[in-house]
Amino acid sequence: MKLFRICGSFLILLIAAGPVFAQARQRYLYVATPGIRDYLGYGGHGLLVFDIDKDHRFVRRIPLRGFHPNGKPSNVKGIAVSLPLNSIYVSTLEGLQRIDLSTDSIVWEKAFEGGCDRMAISPDGLTMYLPSLENTFWNVVDCKTGTVIKKIPVYKRAHNTIYSRSGDKVYLDDIGSPWLFIADARKHTLAQKVGPFANFVRPFTINGREDRVYVTVDSLLGFEVGDLKTGTKIAHVEVEGWERGPVRRHGNPSHGIGLTPDEKELWLSDGHNMRLHVFRAQPPYQQLTTIPLQDMPGWISFSIDGKYAYPSSGEVIDVKTRKILYTLKDEVNNSVASEKMVEVDFDGKKPVSAGDQFGIGHVTFSGKGSNHTGSID
Repeated sequence: MKLFRICGSFLILLIAAGPVFAQARQRYLYVATPGIRDYLGYGGHGLLVFDIDKDHRFVRRIPLRGFHPNGKPSNVKGIAVSLPLNSIYVSTLEGLQRIDLSTDSIVWEKAFEGGCDRMAISPDGLTMYLPSLENTFWNVVDCKTGTVIKKIPVYKRAHNTIYSRSGDKVYLDDIGSPWLFIADARKHTLAQKVGPFANFVRPFTINGREDRVYVTVDSLLGFEVGDLKTGTKIAHVEVEGWERGPVRRHGNPSHGIGLTPDEKELWLSDGHNMRLHVFRAQPPYQQLTTIPLQDMPGWISFSIDGKYAYPSSGEVIDVKTRKILYTLKDEVNNSVASEKMVEVDFDGKKPVSAGDQFGIGHVTFSGKGSNHTGSID
């Protein structure tokens, strides 16, 4: 009888404390380095993992390959995730690596003719659009094997890539052209272009409804807006109160632009002034504020829930308050900075949701936020 009472009490305790024993979802920020050119002073060489829910503390460093012919670690050019294949991909100047997200092991590394740049993966996780290194084509790649399915020629200098959330289109940024190109993701052919914009197109982002594109262009401290349905430019916005000046990298004043996931705000990099400028994402695109950074920003992305902003200079910013909460530090307290980072969420050892290296909008036609492209919940 006493045994039953003890066991019964223990059972009641277990039931009451059930949530404590349940495996909580873990959210991690994966940061690929060297993610600012091949400068090893911004975090060394590897895939650095930070715990988002524990003040973005450093968790571990995953060793990577990806080397120049002289043996020095090569510039990381892009980062993307395939949940169905349980893999994260890192591109460098010369090649592409596939890493298993559960074991941290490298599944394969492949070199590509013409080099590699900032890629994008289809919503089903099986197809990658991998730009050559500012060369004249995109490779369409099988994510499982790394095999090239097809080459898509563009005008001059393939660069940044965004896969539509529907899986029907891929947005292709040729930085030698004032046009943004759009590929038919079923036929793997060019189908449309948007512009012309005021100069060569640099980093860009799109909204969730895929009717607007926000682009940065050479020589502009600001951004322009294109209508993805009509293929025309519809707005030109310049940063007010700050002068354009020389930048150390990328050559253009505003290399980095992102929509908050709720699409209420547009965040823009300012390399010369080491700032982020925040705008309303709807006409007339009111300039709201500016945020000083510790170094020159060259990219901006966000956490899946939209709570945190991640400029490439290494800060973690609270989107609502604009306050800098943390700065990313590695295992020996060195500052970490990279233009190539992405959130991956786990249930145990299984990745169940992934962010995007671009700050793209998440608002659907109904006006409600949808599950992120990478979610398999």
